[in-house]
Amino acid sequence: MSALKIAAVFSDKAVAGKVANLSQSLMFEASAETTQHLPFAALVLGASPSLMDLQKRKDVGLYLVNERTILNQPLSTLNGDMLPVSVGVFPIVANAEIGPEAADRHWHEQHAPLALEVHTAMTHYYQLSIMHRFSGEDWNGLALCCFANEDDLRNKFYNSSKGKQRVAEDVAQFADTKNSPRRVVTRLGGHYAV
Repeated sequence: MSALKIAAVFSDKAVAGKVANLSQSLMFEASAETTQHLPFAALVLGASPSLMDLQKRKDVGLYLVNERTILNQPLSTLNGDMLPVSVGVFPIVANAEIGPEAADRHWHEQHAPLALEVHTAMTHYYQLSIMHRFSGEDWNGLALCCFANEDDLRNKFYNSSKGKQRVAEDVAQFADTKNSPRRVVTRLGGHYAV
């Protein structure tokens, strides 16, 4: 299942929290106390038209995304108890050799089944395919890999060293691994409607 939504990335958690609250959106905030070394401090995901007001802000990346549910139910149908707890957010830059369309197709059709096979501790998995960039970094997607807790995310991400290698080799087929930013480990900063 898929749904069009607005994704906004922020360098400031407090500002992101206000926007998420006002727009009735989900906020994934970095679990790290200091975030200057990260690609962003918070991701706000929702369907409110008010999120479009952010496109003039220089400190925010704003994207129209197609949220694809790979594991569990769509985020907009989950109640507070069913929402993911710890989420690794992986910004993706497409492999230039195959281009954004082929990269997205590979990510969805070939990588998603492999991810489910190797990331056996995942509780939810969503692919945010970027349909349009209004502002911010030139990314092509955001993977939301969700786990029951941060320890599982950090220490049980792969089911084996062979699985880790298989995932790395596959990611290199569709993503520019040198220009794709590092993962941001996040937690839900507020349970708002989506």
